[in-house]
Amino acid sequence: MFRVLVILFLSMVAHGFEPLIQNISGRQTTSLNGIWNYIVDPYENGFYNYRYIPFDSAGDPSKSGGYFANRKPTHAADRVEYDFDLSERIKVPGDWNSQKEKLFYYEGTIWYKKSFDYSRLKDGNRIFIHFGAVNYQADVYLNGHKLGVHKGGFTPFNFEITDLLKESDNFLVVKVDNTRKKDEVPTVNTDWWNFGGLTRDVQVIEVPGTFVQDYFIQLAKNSQRKITGYVQLNGAEKANQNVELIIPGLKIRKKLKTDDQGRVDIDISSRRIKHWSPENPLLYDVTLKTTSDKITDRIGFRSISTRGQDIFLNGKSIFLKGICIHEENPIRGGRAYSMEDSKLLLGWAKELGCNYVRLAHYPHNDNMVKLADEMGIMVWEENPVYWTISWENESTYQTAQQQLREVISRDKNRASVIIWSMANETPVSQPRMDFLIGLREFALSMDDTRLISAALEMQGEGPGGLTRKISDPFAEYVDVLAFNQYIGWYDGLPEKCEQINWAIEQDKPVIVSEFGGGALQGHHGDSLTIWTEEFQEYLYRESVEMLVRIPQLRGTTPWILSDFHSPRRVLPGIQDGWNRKGLIGETGTKKKAFYVMQDFYKDI
Repeated sequence: MFRVLVILFLSMVAHGFEPLIQNISGRQTTSLNGIWNYIVDPYENGFYNYRYIPFDSAGDPSKSGGYFANRKPTHAADRVEYDFDLSERIKVPGDWNSQKEKLFYYEGTIWYKKSFDYSRLKDGNRIFIHFGAVNYQADVYLNGHKLGVHKGGFTPFNFEITDLLKESDNFLVVKVDNTRKKDEVPTVNTDWWNFGGLTRDVQVIEVPGTFVQDYFIQLAKNSQRKITGYVQLNGAEKANQNVELIIPGLKIRKKLKTDDQGRVDIDISSRRIKHWSPENPLLYDVTLKTTSDKITDRIGFRSISTRGQDIFLNGKSIFLKGICIHEENPIRGGRAYSMEDSKLLLGWAKELGCNYVRLAHYPHNDNMVKLADEMGIMVWEENPVYWTISWENESTYQTAQQQLREVISRDKNRASVIIWSMANETPVSQPRMDFLIGLREFALSMDDTRLISAALEMQGEGPGGLTRKISDPFAEYVDVLAFNQYIGWYDGLPEKCEQINWAIEQDKPVIVSEFGGGALQGHHGDSLTIWTEEFQEYLYRESVEMLVRIPQLRGTTPWILSDFHSPRRVLPGIQDGWNRKGLIGETGTKKKAFYVMQDFYKDI
């Protein structure tokens, strides 16, 4: 635990973080979405001088050569070698790859600039700038002053701008660098497109001088009646403040008082609670009220637990009928970010028969979990610790823990989220074990009400390796065993499925977190011809018959809902830069294997 707290502190200091503000949609916000100007800067001339010294390290920003200064010539002979207002334009939120053909494969630095006016609602209020996500590193400047740096392409962050904001002619400049690096999270090698840019909403948030910054309101672990959590105020007058918790649907109106740090714990029992579930995704209006602030959220209450080989939702054993999803709209071909994107993807999942989705391999936008709350779809959320990470690099661990902190902070009040995943397909070693155990401890220190898992390593034993077991030592530390398997695709042909024996020794529930194979939608042939829909259909039929022989099987999430872009997939005429394992093709047309899973979920 000491290591967790030390690393958290060092991470916040190193990257200039400010604590996240909870429930952005419940605040007074002004959107900065829309059209921004941008400058492509592969040599980072706008950041470093010719001696490779950062322009923002010292000196008067208005005289700097850095692009963040947004300089204009002051006289006829004044040499300024850039001009945002004359540069090309791009839509935010969105990735640059799918918007600009010449940037399709680009990895590197692009500078974004947005000019705006702002009249605050009330004197004494505080103003923050909030980013839903920027991939990967963001250096953020307002009116030439650096606000800070954030790493991680899939989690939110915010900075206070109260003292820098003007009524007119503000300019926000963001240096975005999506360069893949060995010591970052994820690392250089992935199987998805490295979409760069301001990929989620950018908003100005206005709050009172002392405001409700954070709160956690859920059922206590192993309880179906006790609501616990906390409220955290931010501001000069946060100590010894009255906070009122109001849940009209439960006839709860509780008066609380913060301590010297502006925090108050919540512990309330109610026999009126009706639980959130896929069959009844009930959300209660929950209001927090202080003398200066008031915020309302919609929160569902449910319990999730395991015992032996079963998963229990609200005390009842369940089977997780799931699908993996990447954060991409295949029809548009770019990063998914809007509520419309979420309705498309989760609508397809619901049509498949799912009560559960695995959001792979990184935190998706918050529209997905909010909509999952409303639709009654349970969610696995995953930290982007993928394949081979620099396990012994302390700064890599800091970045991984920071991203885990940010997704838990954002989504800890969402009933749909039932599993925090620490990693996917990571090779076993002692440094990796230390890394993942540290993340697990940290996750539980923030939220012990949900389950912990990871896509673990499998091992084949016996003649031909046909007996499969989970040999990964991290299995001891998870609540739910999960593993990816591609028998019949990367491991033999579909007929091999009937030869497999399962010898999973751990007395825990199992989710098969990935299985499947590729097919080009509309490409037909016999069931033994690879890349055809018929081959994929055959593989799925054999796979589900194999998987139901696992005694502890309590869920599946085949790979994957829809085709998605990946530069690893280069076969002309078949892949063309797409991973074709989707049950739905890039045009939105369902493949034959979709109906195999749909029938399986109906029957189970």
